[in-house]
Amino acid sequence: MPSAAQPRAGPVDTLSARWRGQPARLEAWYVTVSDPGTGAACWVHHELVAPVAGAPVVHGWTALFRRGERPTVARFGPEPVPPARASGILASTADAVLDPPSLHGHAGVLAWDLRWEHAPAAAPLFTFPASAWDRELLPAAQVVPVPSARFSGTLRVDGEELALSAQATGAVAHIYGHGNAQRWAWLHAELGGGDVLEVVSAVSRRPGLSRLPPLAFVQLRLSGHDWPRHPLLTAPSFRTTFGSPTWAVRGTVGRWRLTAEVTIPADQAVTLTYVDPDGATATCTNSELADADIVLEHRGTRWEVARRWSLRAHAHAELGWRP
Repeated sequence: MPSAAQPRAGPVDTLSARWRGQPARLEAWYVTVSDPGTGAACWVHHELVAPVAGAPVVHGWTALFRRGERPTVARFGPEPVPPARASGILASTADAVLDPPSLHGHAGVLAWDLRWEHAPAAAPLFTFPASAWDRELLPAAQVVPVPSARFSGTLRVDGEELALSAQATGAVAHIYGHGNAQRWAWLHAELGGGDVLEVVSAVSRRPGLSRLPPLAFVQLRLSGHDWPRHPLLTAPSFRTTFGSPTWAVRGTVGRWRLTAEVTIPADQAVTLTYVDPDGATATCTNSELADADIVLEHRGTRWEVARRWSLRAHAHAELGWRP
């Protein structure tokens, strides 16, 4: 167990909407689920875009992944921003509703009706510092309000219904800021027993910063403890190698070294285009059936492997870039 790891304080409300009517803001909630029991996985993304000029809208998409088959993706919306729901979640449409701890909807040939259950005392996972999320100190930040949960419910494609098995697990993440990065990589890896690894590695769009190497924000939760303790201060200690279909991140903090190599299989991925509040576009390739090899090492007199995980078609991963 990394000595720098610290337990998080009790649960914090990180699911409710942050947007308060300002222009030039983007807010997203996304749910990712993978089910080894059925070989299926899904991604449901709800998003609110308040442009620099013009009326804010809500929209989103869902994607269904099944081993041995090409994934299916469909969009819902856009629609004008509806009145705030009692839950505080704004990014629902008439056809797709996010109402924690459940979500349901339909888009194109896809339909979903899902619910999650996680430990009531489970704290959010702050990939970015909690202060950056609370005070909006960065151009954008991500938090994982539900880092690891059991999911139940059904998915449908072309009228065929698929019931999730008892092995289905996933997460709920929340993003708020001014738009997407210049380039980014993302990993959510369920390691078992509530342990997870979350990585967001990005290059800023801001002038000058776009020429710098990517900063990797890393949080490894083991037995309820999160490492590294200061994800912003330790971000420069990690190096990201962008590549397709494989990208990797590696870094050393104190006497601990983490390496994660992620592969997004082309035949199990979907590619989508984003539009930022300023009208700029970005593209991402996403798979909820990605592979990940993760190694945690400790240095005493020499480097030794402390933990090793090999995820096959069970990691959630993404690569994003500007045209």
